[in-house]
Amino acid sequence: MRNPAVVLPEAMRAIRALLAALEAAENAGVPKATLELVHLRASQINGCSYCVHGGVISAKKAGESDERLHTVAAWRESRYFTDAERAALALAEAATRLSDRPDPVPDTVWDEAARHYDEHQLAVLTLTIALTNLFNRLNATTRQPAGATW
Repeated sequence: MRNPAVVLPEAMRAIRALLAALEAAENAGVPKATLELVHLRASQINGCSYCVHGGVISAKKAGESDERLHTVAAWRESRYFTDAERAALALAEAATRLSDRPDPVPDTVWDEAARHYDEHQLAVLTLTIALTNLFNRLNATTRQPAGATW
């Protein structure tokens, strides 16, 4: 089946409105590269080939290096990420894997993110993670292949 948000145009309008709000908020100080990395990591966790493929293309257009893209899945062991990016990636992993632990987003993860990002920036990160998870669930459920167009 086609992506459900395409089948229901009102849903796509709502998603686009949220995307527009996030794009407008990008000036809040969360680097575009960080948002791209967060999107890519959540998409990897969820096994969404459509979003992993599109996320790599988008990150490359934003100037992301091959070294960082190749190691984002193993960011903890990589030397290519800043402390702020690591905090954002940890938040993305926790918020994506909600049922993997009794405390889905531990205080240590949240506090580290809050050390690098203010409330407005945390809102951008959290909404980016949530929207990525929405896209991942729509695409993975309906088996949208990498490289496909809606």
